[in-house]
Amino acid sequence: MQIDLAGKTAIVTASTGGIGFAIATGLARAGAAVVINGRSQATVDKALGKLKQALPQANIKGVVADLSDAAGAARLTGVVPAADILVNNAGIYEPKPFFEIDDKEWERYFQTNVMSGVRLARFYLQGMLDRDWGRMVFVSSESALNIPPEMIHYGMTKTAQLSIAGGLAKLAAGTQVTVNSVLPGPTLSEGVREMLKDSAREAGVSIEQAGADFVRNHRSSSIIQRLATPEEVANLVVYTCSPQASATTGAALRVDGGVVNSIV
Repeated sequence: MQIDLAGKTAIVTASTGGIGFAIATGLARAGAAVVINGRSQATVDKALGKLKQALPQANIKGVVADLSDAAGAARLTGVVPAADILVNNAGIYEPKPFFEIDDKEWERYFQTNVMSGVRLARFYLQGMLDRDWGRMVFVSSESALNIPPEMIHYGMTKTAQLSIAGGLAKLAAGTQVTVNSVLPGPTLSEGVREMLKDSAREAGVSIEQAGADFVRNHRSSSIIQRLATPEEVANLVVYTCSPQASATTGAALRVDGGVVNSIV
């Protein structure tokens, strides 16, 4: 299968590292003009340099915008007025006891993980419908289905994304615009690497082995019994953004390593 996205403009939010950067790289490799997004000029510039080094011919640009509020969304849409592909990857997570999560923290998670995608979908979806072609992907999580007791506030936002994506897919019924969710499981992103660093050092094992131990202890239903790589997640997202995925819409597509114990 040869995925060709030449002539398409793709925005990947929160794409200076981890899954977002892997998605941006995959879309650029398929020929799309890619917009990298991050919260600081330094991280955006670093990501652009890294991507240019890997793909010298890539058509890429960067936009600094914190998408946790309406002003950040307006900044991004002001710089990039139209897009054929939108990957809503922006999100935050942190284990925290339920009784210590105050109203402000619930609101912060909702604004960052949910409203960032809502605002951008509201802006870009109409143009996709007018042109009768588009791909929108919400990067959710297996935590949308298996709400983690240590991150209930995070799980709530991931479930909300599934509802929004499903509704938008129905809104685009009968068109060449698709809207889907992709659900990663535990993934070895930079943030997870940082989280595992101390435990790996204390146990005298590699980060990868510490990740496998984490999966066995905290996501024991995993079939692959290890952390996925950002590239493995990105592969599914890039396919979902492709012309070949034209009959896939309104779906919650799992790339969770089998963590979710379901036959469908």
